[in-house]
Amino acid sequence: QVQLVESGGGLVQPGGSLRLSCVVSGTVINFYRMGWYRQAPGKQRELVAYITDGAVTNYAEAVKGRFTVSRDNAKNTVYLQMNSLKPEDTAVYQCNAYLSWSNRDYWGQGTQVTVFS
Repeated sequence: QVQLVESGGGLVQPGGSLRLSCVVSGTVINFYRMGWYRQAPGKQRELVAYITDGAVTNYAEAVKGRFTVSRDNAKNTVYLQMNSLKPEDTAVYQCNAYLSWSNRDYWGQGTQVTVFS
């Protein structure tokens, strides 16, 4: 059974930083595209960033220059470093593992990030 467990969320003031982690068990992430998504209250889930198996990254415009996604295949873990946080970054952040050629798509439960003044 594949499981994704996020951690690192919390309360932070504007301008602060958080580092999210997503540990995967039940499979090896080497060939997966690993992504971070977020959903704010009353809004649809949106892509924040992803990193491919070849370490190519892609970011939503709203987080470019502030967030960095990375992966450690040896630890089966993906990270999201979030700097210069803004109140509009407040959301539940979910980790995703996607393997396109087999249509495997796994999700974590999410971790809450709240940016408040």
